[in-house]
Amino acid sequence: MTAREHAVRALWTLFEPIHAVSYFAQEAREQFAAIGLTRYWDGYFAGRAAPLGPVSAAPVVAIFNGFSPSLVGRALPAVWSVAAVDQVLDARSRGAAAALRAVVADETLVAEAAAALTQVAHTIDVAGRPLAAANRALPEESDPYRQLWRAATILREHRGDGHVAALLGEGIAGLASIVLRSAVDLEATTMRRVRGWSDAEWDAQVEDLVARGLLTASLDVTAAGSAALDNAEHVTNRLAEPPWRALGDDLTRIGRLIAPIAHACGKIFPYPNPIGMPQPWNPESDPVAEAIPEVPVEPPTKVAL
Repeated sequence: MTAREHAVRALWTLFEPIHAVSYFAQEAREQFAAIGLTRYWDGYFAGRAAPLGPVSAAPVVAIFNGFSPSLVGRALPAVWSVAAVDQVLDARSRGAAAALRAVVADETLVAEAAAALTQVAHTIDVAGRPLAAANRALPEESDPYRQLWRAATILREHRGDGHVAALLGEGIAGLASIVLRSAVDLEATTMRRVRGWSDAEWDAQVEDLVARGLLTASLDVTAAGSAALDNAEHVTNRLAEPPWRALGDDLTRIGRLIAPIAHACGKIFPYPNPIGMPQPWNPESDPVAEAIPEVPVEPPTKVAL
């Protein structure tokens, strides 16, 4: 990985928490509940998929990567008979903005961060990036908190779309990547439950990965399994880098601008967490991001929710 790709990876650890308030914050759940989406997964799948329109489960299973079709199918397309797409889009934006306001009172800082991330988000190439393209096509927001979340979401989904492609290239997309990561930095029981997989489905994937030499019989990741995960991560980092080129060598300045917001958002999440989000970068004490690992690494304690 080049130094620039690593800097972009470090920036991901800052805009990812801003986006992820929509998944963890109580304010976000309350806004979905207010439009009738009282079940957590109804709000999650409707909120994240809404930019695509009133889609059914099948494309969401494909695009989101790693969720059981049965879990997605319990929410989609039924949610669209409860709340229209425009209602869902407004609810997710209101909830995210409320969550951000609760932890970051400095509106001037938020407006500056929103402007910086918007500049980057509007330079992305959306080819092969369905979620990034759909989110970028939404109108800009006048409220700085809503606009900050919008920009962070475009960049997050841009990176995520690239990550799915990278996993596919290594032959470990879908459940395979979840099972492999559970041998590294996530906890298998938690991940099986939150992604909706049955014991039989999970065990069948384990057997396949053992047969392919990516896991051992004792469920440890092999050298080949680590290489597949690491290669996918390096490709993800490389694919995420182009939108940041216009900033030249100014990445650390952007990091310093959004880091206080990311660290404030970090109070909402457990670390480790079931979305594999690492601790955010601190560009003040670590200007070259030495503390940000290049690939997923085993934490002191795996996540168990």
